[in-house]
Amino acid sequence: MEIYNDLLQRAKKVRERAYAPYSHFPVGAALLTAEGEIFTGCNVENASFGLTICAERAAVFAALAAGKKQFKGIALVADTVEPPTPCGACRQVLHEFAPDMWIICANLKGQKRLLHLSQILPAAFTAKKDKDGPF
Repeated sequence: MEIYNDLLQRAKKVRERAYAPYSHFPVGAALLTAEGEIFTGCNVENASFGLTICAERAAVFAALAAGKKQFKGIALVADTVEPPTPCGACRQVLHEFAPDMWIICANLKGQKRLLHLSQILPAAFTAKKDKDGPF
């Protein structure tokens, strides 16, 4: 459980660096690699809303830039009524690298929820072809 607390603290801290002038909804994430390294990310908004990046993807992209591609879990923190879950785009990006990863969702009130990615993204998209398929 110590690693969960470390991830949550890092996610909470990096949340303070979020750039969210439009939504006023800062989010922080801390990603744990298979080797035990931690990469953080925060959401970064843009006036062209489609260019906004979520905290979870920012953490994944930082890890990828450092040459890491295997992940165990991620923690995310936001100021919400209930612990937040990743958006659909983030779920799909996380699935690309770690379909069996766990996710710790927490709000600033200290409420937490532990999920597995497969719970919140059933039947995820994959580019792999089924060689036994009908076509």
